[in-house]
Amino acid sequence: MIELRDVLKTYKTGGQPIKAVDNVSFQAAKGEFVAIMGHSGSGKTTLLNLMGGLARPDSGSVVIDGIDLISISDSVLSEFRNKKMSFIFQFASLIPTLTSVENIMLPSVFSRESGSNLRAAACELLEMVGLADKMNSYPSQLSGGQQRRVAIARAFINNPEIIFADEPTGDLDEDAEAEIIKLFKTMNKEKGITFIMVTHSSSIANEAGRVMRMHNGRLGNA
Repeated sequence: MIELRDVLKTYKTGGQPIKAVDNVSFQAAKGEFVAIMGHSGSGKTTLLNLMGGLARPDSGSVVIDGIDLISISDSVLSEFRNKKMSFIFQFASLIPTLTSVENIMLPSVFSRESGSNLRAAACELLEMVGLADKMNSYPSQLSGGQQRRVAIARAFINNPEIIFADEPTGDLDEDAEAEIIKLFKTMNKEKGITFIMVTHSSSIANEAGRVMRMHNGRLGNA
């Protein structure tokens, strides 16, 4: 479902080119749960952004479900992402003027589902992350961990086939972290969602079906 071939991404720091992702090749089958570990600055987030089409490589190819993301226009890519995949970023990035339910519904602006059906689905997702009593709360009324859980629930609203998660449990305590990883594993097993998860935690990574390690822009087996 996911295939990277000799992907290279460089940035300039102080006028010097830095290989954030250095000729990485990678494959993940539909329904896999892959964790990618590595130190800060090793290229994990850049790699995740390349996989999800949020950044374009300098060279190489990124193929998702048979579609080469490099060969399609930005508008087609945006539509493809909306239908096929979802993202959980390091920060919750909730819209401050929207309630929890409304933030979860936001990715479905272009969905054909009716508003009532979407709201019901959003409420169900809030319940799944333990926030059924916060559906009408605004981000300013939530703790950092609660905001993170809303962002996690939001990732599931469009029934994605792939979820790219970048340190998804960073703001959570151990109990909440365990519940979220349990949710991921359930969605992976029961709905066949493919998970690509970046984490610095070996205990979280070991919950995945396969663990890879990023080092100086290179990806290899853990």
